Amino acid sequence: MARATLVGFSAVVMWALLALFTAASGKVPPFLLSALAFTVATAIGIAMRLLTKSQAPAAPVPPMVWLVGIGGLFGYHFFYFTALRNAPAVEASLIAYLWPLLIVLGSALMPGERLGWHHVAGAFLGLAGTFLIITKGGGFTFESRYALGYAAAGACALFWSSYSLLSRRFQAVPTSMVTWYCAGTAILSALCHILLEETVWPASPGEWLAIAGLGLLPVGAAFFAWDYGVKRGNIQVLGAASYAAPLLSTLILIGAGAAEATTNILAACLLITGGAALAAKNMISGNGSKRPDAAKA
Repeated sequence: MARATLVGFSAVVMWALLALFTAASGKVPPFLLSALAFTVATAIGIAMRLLTKSQAPAAPVPPMVWLVGIGGLFGYHFFYFTALRNAPAVEASLIAYLWPLLIVLGSALMPGERLGWHHVAGAFLGLAGTFLIITKGGGFTFESRYALGYAAAGACALFWSSYSLLSRRFQAVPTSMVTWYCAGTAILSALCHILLEETVWPASPGEWLAIAGLGLLPVGAAFFAWDYGVKRGNIQVLGAASYAAPLLSTLILIGAGAAEATTNILAACLLITGGAALAAKNMISGNGSKRPDAAKA
């Protein structure tokens, strides 16, 4: 279980590159960017299946699996983009980042899972650290004119936490299925672009490389790693540790010269690291390494 949890956490590390690559992609509109990045992810997934000669699932994949997979990936991005368009980024991001806490709390409803006080405490510490990063130590007020954006951000959190929790119930479904989830998300994103956006293509080779980077890591390999982690790892630890994504993203931006180091970043680092360590205390001490029984699709 520890190995699978680490694989799952590698997705969090890759998601930390999302802001850097997105900023480097220029003025490409969100749904077009999503369509292009998920197309790259699909191509990489197909290539890996051919190189490794992965076998197709032995039994037909249930419709519910397709709904959860494509609905999770596309639903999260659709509502996230909608939230950012209809509410200030600070409020929208903070509400959307309730998903790690929802995963930790929702895991108590999963068969064979046990939710401890340290899981909840660790998740709340991570949420507090995320608050410091996103608000830069300040505050925010909820305004009724941004209600649609707030609702979309809440839906974003619900979609991703539900996708993560429900994926665990389909442990018999191979992670290679994520390739087709990416394909479905690319198609739906392209349709949303056609209906809702004006086309702006990448203007330089550097912007095309940034999009390729998105499809390779935070919008590609990360989803394969996350699928493997939530199905076979410690989902409470993964939920709490996911709050490291905004921290790592900020540190990467600081390293790239696009952000400034502050005392709030240091405080957030302590809160998020402490919360993740607290949530993982059983695994660290060797008491949480029992592998869960595989659930059947």
